[in-house]
Amino acid sequence: MTEQQDLKGRTIVMSGGSRGIGLAILLAAARRGADAVILAKTDQPDPRLPGTVHTAVAEIEAAGGRAVAVVGDVRVEEDVDRAVRTAADAFGGVDIVVNNASALNMSGTADLTPKRYDLMQSINSRGTFVLTRAALPHLRESPDAQVLTLSPPINLDPKWLGVFPPYMLSKYGMTLLTLGWANEFAGAGIRANCLWPRTTIATAAVKNLLGGDEVENRARTPEIMADAAVAVLTDAARPTGRTFIDDEVLAAHGVTDLTPYGGSGTPDIDFFIEGTDPADLPKH
Repeated sequence: MTEQQDLKGRTIVMSGGSRGIGLAILLAAARRGADAVILAKTDQPDPRLPGTVHTAVAEIEAAGGRAVAVVGDVRVEEDVDRAVRTAADAFGGVDIVVNNASALNMSGTADLTPKRYDLMQSINSRGTFVLTRAALPHLRESPDAQVLTLSPPINLDPKWLGVFPPYMLSKYGMTLLTLGWANEFAGAGIRANCLWPRTTIATAAVKNLLGGDEVENRARTPEIMADAAVAVLTDAARPTGRTFIDDEVLAAHGVTDLTPYGGSGTPDIDFFIEGTDPADLPKH
């Protein structure tokens, strides 16, 4: 099992994070001592979605951490800059950027309007670029700067290239940027990695877009991604330029019993991972 370091005194800036995987990561990091700034749009409760950026802060504080909410949109440069400034003012800088915000649209090319295409690209790949770029001056000053992007390994199997190219492009864009940064900023000591789940994760997006309670019941809980993310962020081996899968990370750190994360025995395999047949995906 690889030795792990603490996150005490480390500051995370995350896009999204009001709920789901992002919030689970921040809660797990808070228990290891990390501070957080959350840039998210959900200022008021939405009947379709649990939680707001403010309830997320309250949960982190209840877990013993410190957090600040920044109501804003990762597509808006001024909002992103404000989040980074908030981290500097509240906690003295930025050590970790987590690119978590993401839009999911499984439409094929003919069914996706240019407006929705632009929305997805601007949140996913462009948002990843804008947030990481804004944090660069602080990352350069950090003794252990990291970028963690929630995006998949590059899988060029034709079955994935052809199932929903617009979404595929937006997610692969996140991955390619992150792998590029691992090399571009290696000399500055900034590490950059990607993390993706082996299986579907029980989030609002899965429930609302992929099939409701039935699919959610076959999904693992967000805590598996949270534990894997913290394992990557605290790994004394200081990995960089990697595209990690959650259960492989946990196995490398001695965790092989995944039953606490749910999934009813045979969880569904996630997008872009071998073992998924795109023909079995819900049609939109």
